Amino acid sequence: MTTTASFRAWYRPMRARRRDEKHRSATPLELFFDLCFVVAVAQASTGLHHDVTEGHLAHGLVGYLSVFFAIWWAWVNFTWFASAYDTDDDVYRLTVLVQIAGALILAAGVPRAFGEGDFTTITYGYVVMRLAAMVNWLRAAAGDPAHRTTALTFAVGVAVVQLGWLLRLLLPTGWLLPSFVVLVLADLLVPVLGERHGQTTWHPRHISERYQLFTLIVLGEVVLSTSVAIQRGVDAGNEKLWVLAAAGMVIVFAIWWLYFDRPNPLPPASLPGALSWGYGHYFVFASIAAVGAGLAVAIDHDLHTGHASGRVAGYAVAVPVAIYLIALWALHLPAKRGLGRVLFPAAAALVLMAPWLAAPVEVIAGVLVVLVAVTLVMRHRAATRTS
Repeated sequence: MTTTASFRAWYRPMRARRRDEKHRSATPLELFFDLCFVVAVAQASTGLHHDVTEGHLAHGLVGYLSVFFAIWWAWVNFTWFASAYDTDDDVYRLTVLVQIAGALILAAGVPRAFGEGDFTTITYGYVVMRLAAMVNWLRAAAGDPAHRTTALTFAVGVAVVQLGWLLRLLLPTGWLLPSFVVLVLADLLVPVLGERHGQTTWHPRHISERYQLFTLIVLGEVVLSTSVAIQRGVDAGNEKLWVLAAAGMVIVFAIWWLYFDRPNPLPPASLPGALSWGYGHYFVFASIAAVGAGLAVAIDHDLHTGHASGRVAGYAVAVPVAIYLIALWALHLPAKRGLGRVLFPAAAALVLMAPWLAAPVEVIAGVLVVLVAVTLVMRHRAATRTS
């Protein structure tokens, strides 16, 4: 009996978990996985900050969006797979640790990607993560006959696309951007093809919780930028940075409040709805982390340590905030009624006007405070009518 129990701890068949499983929540291994992604997100945000500050806006945007896709997509695939197949045996833990190692390799390659346009290290880290995921899909194919075709489609799709990423390193410079777009589309197509053979049994509340946790990770970048503003204000004796730090604090509070507004919608059960919800969060996560980079640019401008103009510094905050509002509005649109359908786009439009004013970051903070207040009033009125 002891030998059997020991074997089950080391390896157990990877069968699908129930979608209606009670008390399904994030595991310590998933939390550890998220923790290691903090480094990669921080590196991407820092790279964007430096490029915008130095006046290399186009280079910074391309680099940031490319790097963040690799970070986000690797996290997404692990999260949805774990929601359906997490066995927590030793073999599964080891494959997840390999994925974490890939994430750290990816993070190590971010500075070179921004500075020299060299994505070799990032590609190696990404491929390590995805090949470990392929091993888990093969285990799922062996342990879950009902979803074998789905799991094999994922495994083959992941393997083919990773071969494409490695071959991309051999292409001349002029082909790098077009090939990147093609491979991104190929990566995004794998779940579409796989899930058409039968949806995996991901848990709606577990997925919602996991996305909330990653939202907190990217919010950490905004918190860090606000803390840096306070520190540099103290060191430089610059009282203006205290105002900027307060505005940054209000922005991060508002972003948190709007995302975690009650009730927090679950991902739709249908395949198109789940894909739209899952993919749409790329813009939510990338924009939040970019707000942190924007605040860092605004700090450099106020201290006269960067080359970005005041308007560019304002847009460095305004654009990601506006994208966040539009993305959140689109994801939660089915739950909106009346004024709620136009409230977020209107706020995004006002945010984009802020850089033309004297204190753009402070104005953006004010717009978000009003938006939060109006949504609170609307929610309480709706609750009263329901009662």
